[in-house]
Amino acid sequence: MIRTLNIYGTPVIGVFATCTEDVALVPTGTDSKVVTLLGELLDVQVIPTLVDGSSVIGSLVRGNSNGFLISKAAGITDLKDVDQPVGILPGNLTAVGNVLLANDSAALVHPGMSDVAIEVVSKTLGVDVHRGTIAGLKTVGMAGVVTNRGLLVHPRTTENEMEHLTEVFELPVDVGTVNYGSQVVGSGILANSKGYVSGSETTGHELGRVEDALLFS
Repeated sequence: MIRTLNIYGTPVIGVFATCTEDVALVPTGTDSKVVTLLGELLDVQVIPTLVDGSSVIGSLVRGNSNGFLISKAAGITDLKDVDQPVGILPGNLTAVGNVLLANDSAALVHPGMSDVAIEVVSKTLGVDVHRGTIAGLKTVGMAGVVTNRGLLVHPRTTENEMEHLTEVFELPVDVGTVNYGSQVVGSGILANSKGYVSGSETTGHELGRVEDALLFS
């Protein structure tokens, strides 16, 4: 089965879309064939939407099975078709999908996120929240991909960061790339515990690393 695709003609699908165990959010106007394929590969309901008028859903939204978070610049009505609770992240870190990495048991956030914002993350997603970096990057949401089964991160992630990620998520951690060498793996993968899809420029070798890390092999 095809495991690669584009959204809006680009392979950085993690910038334009995001997913949980049950839902994938894609920008309004996404090709119907892509919507169908995402639904099949991830076994989710696919919901087209915009956030604050923007199509970069993956950068502006992060969620898990318990809820979704969006920035204060957006309106709750942007995710009106989502059944789960939607929380507003306070503060100046508006690209929620870039600064937050989460599954159904834990979350890693930008080290500069305020205590008030972390409390909102914890309450909305129903998880313990930890500050940290991946490969020295504060944009942890794009530097990694986590499901309820495994975690794939930027290849320059340090040993200390790997240990911290293992402690936070209590999952195996591996490194890899997407889209022919891109190290910000979160920009090129959508995944949950049931399936995954990567950007169209991802090589067979890279897909193998994705499958190993997320326990699909």
